[in-house]
Amino acid sequence: MRTDMECFYLIANNMKDRDLKISGTISDFFERNGKRCIVHAADTNKHGFYTQENTVPDEVDCIVVLGGDGTLIQAAHDMINRNIPLLGVNLGTLGFLADVEVEGLLPSLQSLLDGEYEIEERMMLDGMVMTSDGVRESVALNDIVINRYGRLRIIEYKLYVNGRYLCSYRADGVIVSTPTGSTGYSLSAGGPIVEPRARMMVITPICPHTLNTRSIVLSAEDRVRIETVQGSQDVNRMAETTFDGRDSIVMGAGDSVCIAASQKTTKIVRIHKESFVTILGRKFKD
Repeated sequence: MRTDMECFYLIANNMKDRDLKISGTISDFFERNGKRCIVHAADTNKHGFYTQENTVPDEVDCIVVLGGDGTLIQAAHDMINRNIPLLGVNLGTLGFLADVEVEGLLPSLQSLLDGEYEIEERMMLDGMVMTSDGVRESVALNDIVINRYGRLRIIEYKLYVNGRYLCSYRADGVIVSTPTGSTGYSLSAGGPIVEPRARMMVITPICPHTLNTRSIVLSAEDRVRIETVQGSQDVNRMAETTFDGRDSIVMGAGDSVCIAASQKTTKIVRIHKESFVTILGRKFKD
């Protein structure tokens, strides 16, 4: 039985735990059990971070994230270089990443201290956006989305896999998701649900303007390039690329996004032993 966690860092979404009551309950629990807990009320700063990674002490063994899946994804971005496991406490609605519900909070934390948990490594994506203004790079735990920019219009996107042309989409946009992200925007756009511990990429068009367009599932070893095709609209501001809904980068005609599996991963603490299929069935009933 593992009992190796001694220091915890708690990131609380202060829009969902406004008075930090739940944060206080968690902090008190850890301290009563001889552990150290640092509470941080998350508030997006001018750089877009909830938490600056250099403010988290080196001795932190686990980061507890209070909020919803969005808060946990933001924490994964903020802590991308720290490799610290994240435990999500769901204060939102339909959560797939956050493992702990408020109703079973203290028993779950006791299981954590007793070493009754697993750590899942979730695949992430590296994206490189190449425009006339230069090259920008970022990472995503859920998805990289290339979407139309500005007023309503469709765009043609050319899809290349491992340097070879595969197909074109005439659509509002294209989603490239990880297995973790398959239950997010990709699912809403009609993409398949993928077991989150798998390693693959799912490509799903957004509102395609053809009747036979389907999602494409690729290996994590594949490399994808998506290029915007010139049309009659403003060729300098056709589309934008976002990484997990952030880091928006405007693209013009002929610009492209190169996407591949990242060497970095997000570590998610799992306390409950339910299978993904069981969790999925419960979420669909909610």
